[in-house]
Amino acid sequence: MKPLKVAILGATGAVGQEFLKLLDERSFPLTELKLLSSARSAGTKISFRGKEITVEEAGEQSFDGIDLVLSSAGGSISRKLVPAAVKAGALVVDNTSAFRMDPEVPLVVPEINPEDIARHKGIIANPNCSTIIMLVPLYPLHQISPIKRIIVSTYQAASGAGHIAMEELRIQSGEILAGQKPAVKVFPHQIAFNLFSHNTTIDEQGYCEEEVKMVRETKKIFHDDSIQVVPTTIRVPVFRAHSEAIVVEQADEVTVEQAREALSKAPGIKIVDDRIKNHFPMPIEAENQDDVLVGRLRKDLSAPRSLALFVSGDQIRKGAALNAVQIAEKWLADR
Repeated sequence: MKPLKVAILGATGAVGQEFLKLLDERSFPLTELKLLSSARSAGTKISFRGKEITVEEAGEQSFDGIDLVLSSAGGSISRKLVPAAVKAGALVVDNTSAFRMDPEVPLVVPEINPEDIARHKGIIANPNCSTIIMLVPLYPLHQISPIKRIIVSTYQAASGAGHIAMEELRIQSGEILAGQKPAVKVFPHQIAFNLFSHNTTIDEQGYCEEEVKMVRETKKIFHDDSIQVVPTTIRVPVFRAHSEAIVVEQADEVTVEQAREALSKAPGIKIVDDRIKNHFPMPIEAENQDDVLVGRLRKDLSAPRSLALFVSGDQIRKGAALNAVQIAEKWLADR
């Protein structure tokens, strides 16, 4: 693979920091690394592969000579700066919702639809974290027999709202244990020792933005508008790994044994399904792991062509930074 000049947009955030870790861990080939962030974070010094790099303020002129941009800036920043990066000749793998549903932009999970990468016109979108963590284990089942309907309840970590949300969970936990009233600043409700419906806007049908993303993105990634998705997304007091309880209805009956065999052979998955020890996926064990943990695999006793399962995956890693880096690796390998 030809070494690249790479920029990270949003380098000081939780996902940006994970980008740095993964580029190093995976020996991603690069000759130059530019770190970009807001004016507030400009001037920060970050160490990478033994060198100290100064974070620069991101602007439309930041991408000259850059081959690849890994973007984890907010949606409004991406909408402003990503076109400038593309115009400068870079490929942008964007982790925001800004371009996900653009019909001209591939929405990619490398374990599922890597062939879509070749259709890019300068931008490849990274799906929502809850969508990625759900679809990685569902795709092997979909290959056995097409999935017709998905009912999913998510248990989403504070990390989805960034470093400040994780810090709020830590601080609130300490305050409560000390007998103090917790300060609520980042989330609309207390997150420590509590759970609540995902903190995004509710539409007229009663679904929040996070749920709508899961519905629309599933159809696009699977290239199947007929799949029905019924999500309920919940914030829970966990630091960085999402969990999901999933029921899938398929075109044909799939046995638990068939499902287990397919999942055990699929990339990006680790089976954690010990019924004797009652050991199944847990967010604490999914943290800092590349694989999505899959277990509680069983027949849905209420419907003949349905299976139930439970999954956990690191929201910052596979749910965001790792998926984007894998896209970049696949793109580079196919150049």
